[in-house]
Amino acid sequence: MNTKRSNATYYAAALLLGLAASAPALAQTAKYPERPVRVIIPFPPGGTVDVVARLVGPIATQSIGQQVIMENRVGASGIIGTGFVAQSKPDGYTLLINTTPLVTNTLMFSKVPYDALTDFAPISLLASTPSFVSVHPSVPARNVKELIALAKARPGTLNYGGAGTGTNPHIAGELFNFLAKTEIAVVQYKGGGPALTAAVSGEVGVAFSGLAGATGFVKAGRLRALGVTSLKPSPALPGVPPIADVLPGYEFSAWFAFAAPKGTPRDIINTLNQHFVKAVQGPELARRFADEGIDAIGSTPEQLGTFLDNELKKFARVIKERKMKAD
Repeated sequence: MNTKRSNATYYAAALLLGLAASAPALAQTAKYPERPVRVIIPFPPGGTVDVVARLVGPIATQSIGQQVIMENRVGASGIIGTGFVAQSKPDGYTLLINTTPLVTNTLMFSKVPYDALTDFAPISLLASTPSFVSVHPSVPARNVKELIALAKARPGTLNYGGAGTGTNPHIAGELFNFLAKTEIAVVQYKGGGPALTAAVSGEVGVAFSGLAGATGFVKAGRLRALGVTSLKPSPALPGVPPIADVLPGYEFSAWFAFAAPKGTPRDIINTLNQHFVKAVQGPELARRFADEGIDAIGSTPEQLGTFLDNELKKFARVIKERKMKAD
């Protein structure tokens, strides 16, 4: 018997069997997506994350060729929806859109069912938008300097609406308190939409809101905008100066990132990245984003991973200084 020929035949057969076994998986990946893709929004309707997701969804649907379904799964400052995605099957059919609480929740809650940096596969940092501080028309402050003076003159009388512990309005508000040495109290709501509604109704006097979905209330005279959280003025709020003009060092932007459960195949991540980046950088969304004061980004997965790591480190200081603990 020819041992060399026998061994060669064995290895060739084994290779063919291996290729045959992997063929269904390769074919499945190549045909992705074969059914609708679900994106979990871990906050209620009406907030900036929800607004951005629903702007991107229809354009991504056209590009991907399958329905991109947006689903609000809310609770615990975004932890419930985020944890659901972390524990979902890593097949590219359950995704997450999230913002600052993705990283701040791990700093503020003693038990979170996911690690922001290791339990997700980054897809893309899609966009960002400044927030702005505003007051109900009944509050006698017409600029940031007057708001600070009012807060110091009447301690304990001003409050602002948060969207839950560690959410964008909460972080923006506590960064303001930290730098201004004020104590504007937070009243937590179940999301950015309810917090904005509370400010418009006068239930709270102050709001730290994302530009997306909120500028209309300023134009209608139902909120008075005092300052934007970016270092430069925003075209979406003409004539409103940066908070940093009064509080040097103040800067805050809401960002919007797509991620998948860890273990999602890299070729699926690449496919999703291409479609979502194409959506946010295309002309159809450019006008809608501009109207809402949203800046399109469309990063690589690696850039999003680095960004999340940096955000975690940045907010750790503010959370520690302000003793922002959820439990």
